[in-house]
Amino acid sequence: MSKPHILVIPYPAQGHVIPLMELSQCLINHGFKVTFVNTDHTHERVMNAVADETHRGDDQLHLVSIPDGLEPWEDRNELGQLCEAIYRVMPGKLEELIEKINGGEGDKITCVIADFSIGWALEVAGKMNIKSVAFFPAAAAVLALNFSIPQLIQEGIINSDGKLFLYTTGQTPNKCTN
Repeated sequence: MSKPHILVIPYPAQGHVIPLMELSQCLINHGFKVTFVNTDHTHERVMNAVADETHRGDDQLHLVSIPDGLEPWEDRNELGQLCEAIYRVMPGKLEELIEKINGGEGDKITCVIADFSIGWALEVAGKMNIKSVAFFPAAAAVLALNFSIPQLIQEGIINSDGKLFLYTTGQTPNKCTN
């Protein structure tokens, strides 16, 4: 009997990769097989950081990579450029990777767990009839705040320009910027 095979893909930043790697290890401990997909740039950094060979030799964890769309010399700290390149290149590369995995002799991908910041990966999974779920690597309070933004705008606590108004009893509003 084959094991459930989960493909995990984080947004290519340390604060996103580490929580999803920890989740992957928990899934492995519960009998799942995991293919962990990083960008080529992040994959190289992860592989260099793995001091021992435990992850490299683990039959249940496969660390793989796909291009992020930027050239090696381009600045990945330029978020606008990185996000545009990711969206332009990675969906097609992810689809190719899944087709390659599912076309082979091993366990087929049964679910995609994608970072909340790269919703396009959920679209790729849907297109390929694979179950998917979004993972939010930050604090639950941040997610709740994100979902509350329309209500906070409607109530005048923040405006559509992202300015926050802090009210103290008996005082006039103070305007803060992000």
